[in-house]
Order: sequence, then structure tokens, then C-alpha cells
Amino acid sequence: MSQQFVSVEESLKKHLPEEDRKEVFRILYGRELPELDLTIGAANPLNLELKGYSFSAELEGLRPPRRVRVGLIQNSIVLPTTDPIAAQRDALLSKIGQIIGIAHLNGVNIICMQEAWNMPFAFCTREKHPWCEFAESAENGPTTVFLQELAKRYNMVIVSSILERDEDHGDTIWNTCVVISNSGKVMGKSRKNHIPRVGDFNESTYYMEGNLGHPVFETQFGKIAINICYGRHHPQNWMMYGINGAEIVFNPSATVGGLSEPMWSIEARNAAIANSYFTCAINRVGTEVFPNEFSSADGRPAHRDFGHFYGSSYVAAPDGSRTPGLSRVNDGLLVAELDLNLCRQVKDKWGFRMTQRLDLYSRSLERAIQPDFKPQIVRENMTHQN
Repeated sequence: MSQQFVSVEESLKKHLPEEDRKEVFRILYGRELPELDLTIGAANPLNLELKGYSFSAELEGLRPPRRVRVGLIQNSIVLPTTDPIAAQRDALLSKIGQIIGIAHLNGVNIICMQEAWNMPFAFCTREKHPWCEFAESAENGPTTVFLQELAKRYNMVIVSSILERDEDHGDTIWNTCVVISNSGKVMGKSRKNHIPRVGDFNESTYYMEGNLGHPVFETQFGKIAINICYGRHHPQNWMMYGINGAEIVFNPSATVGGLSEPMWSIEARNAAIANSYFTCAINRVGTEVFPNEFSSADGRPAHRDFGHFYGSSYVAAPDGSRTPGLSRVNDGLLVAELDLNLCRQVKDKWGFRMTQRLDLYSRSLERAIQPDFKPQIVRENMTHQN
């Protein structure tokens, strides 16, 4: 891990003169965001990177500011993947529980962890045993029960990405996010709509596409939704959460540098712009080594790790601005203060939602899914004319 590049932001700070750096940051990230005054000392014993930024909106005459603080947690696993399943899970619960406590000290109202945060990301192995043992009930599994107590204690909404076991439907496994209200009650859940079949992401071996649509959860602090990992590659997925009224969309992810890093800084930010809401992109961090070798079906030698999960979690706003990312190598907590009034203000300014033309696309998509569909391609008539 020490050989990994830490972050683009740190490199720019190190190598650019101050005036150049400010202009580069403006071009890359939009407006300069004020840093939040955070309780940094609490993070030091955990070797936790703690950063915070504030997104403001114009003051309005009829609506007061709607400020909410979100927290994004990126973390490495704690124990080796060869340790007992319960020990691995409980060590992660303990670690994240401490970080949620730090988030509370810094005023966080809604917090979201990375994809499958309570386990190693073992889907590369294609092995069912022992990894399916991490699957648990979304409503009353040990992870949810643990977080319910924290949600109530800290008056915090918690978004928890787990491997769900649905005992009521044949022990089916899903990739699921559980939304726990600040009351401590489970509000509901959202499932991963798009499943990757690329590289070592062999997730369709374990679970299929979600069947719950695009739910939006109206919490005390705002309307939130969850676009899980690979769903960020699908603009229609982002769009539907906006149509259903989301103001903040979390994107808990697990992705590696050799595959997706050039896309990472673009997709969630573009979704925030296109849909006039805030997006929170969260990626796990570290390199996880598994007991048995597996191949990637690309002719290369078998290996025992997925590659480096590059962290770099960030928050993007509907006006196109974004925070710097967290580190590519360290555990981190990113706190962002959002004024949700910015969502409507951007809709008024740019009119992206008003000019969306859903009627046009609904007709085109209805045709596109028909078995006899032909693409609308216009070709030159090459018939000889006298």
C-alpha cells in the first residue's frame, strides 16, 4: 500500500505554485469550497483521514437554508480473509462503529459506508463457501441491529450496504442497502439494479439484478436514494432516482484502479449535474488477499487479490462543483455540509429537468425494446439517377 499514489490533490498541492494551484482546482472542481472546522483529534488514534467541506446556496426570501451534513466512510478490512467469518465481520463493525462516533462529533446527519462494508469484497473468487456466510437479513441481521442502536443514539440516518439473505424467498441473496432512520427503525431497502460482468467482478455468481426499482427515502434530513456501485455506469439509473424526487444520491462502491479509475471522478459528478441533486461517491480502500488463487480469464497468471481499491471518495453538487477526494490509500471520513436549496436553484437556472423530454424518450425506448426494432439510421440513397 505504501507504494500506491496517495491522491491527485496532494500531488497538485506539492508541485504547483499557490496561484496556479487555485486556478487548477477551480477548473477541476468548480468553485472553491470552504473547509469545515472539524474535531480532527478524535480521528488520529484510528489513523483516519478526516476532511470536511461546505456547499452553500443563494439566500432565498421564502425558504430558509436547508443545511444537512453527510458523512462518507471508506475503509480497509481489519482481519485477514482467512480468519473466521464472525471475527472478520465483528472487527469491521467495531471499526466502523468508532468512525460513526467521530461522524457524530462532527455533526453528521446522514452517513453511508462503502459497498459490502462489513466483509471483504470476495466476489472475485467465484467461491460460494465461505463468503455466502456473510449474507444476512436486511431487517434484523446482526449488522442492521448493531447500526440501529447507533442511529438512535446519534440521531443519525445510516445507509448500510450489505449482502442480503432473503429467507422469505428461498434464501435468495441480494446486494442491498438498508436505510435506517435516525429513530433507529429500518425505513426500507434498495437493491443493486445493474450487476457487473467485467474483469474479476463475478458478482452474478452470487446475486442477480435488484427488483425494488428506484426507491427514494424521505428522511428527517432530506430525500435520499442509493445507486449501488456498478449502477453509476448507467445514466438511466441515476435519472430515475431524480424523477422520484431524490435530493442526495449515495453511490457505495468497490472498484479497483486497473479497471475504473479514469471514470470515477466523472460519473457521479455528471449525474449530479444532469439530475440537479447531490451525489456522494464512496469507494473502499486497500488490497484484499484471499486464500485461494483465481484467474481473470484474460490469459494472465492466477492471483489472490482483486487489485487495489483506490478510495478517492467525494461529494458533487448539482452546480458541477465537487469536493477534493479522500486518499487513495487510507481509511477516511469525508464530511460535507449541503444546502439542499441548491437543487431547486440549479433547476431554475439551467432547466435540465424542465427540458428533459421524458415523453420523447419514453416513446423511443418503447420502440427499442420491441423484438422487431430497427435503429433509426438514415443512409444515402445510392440508386443511380439519370
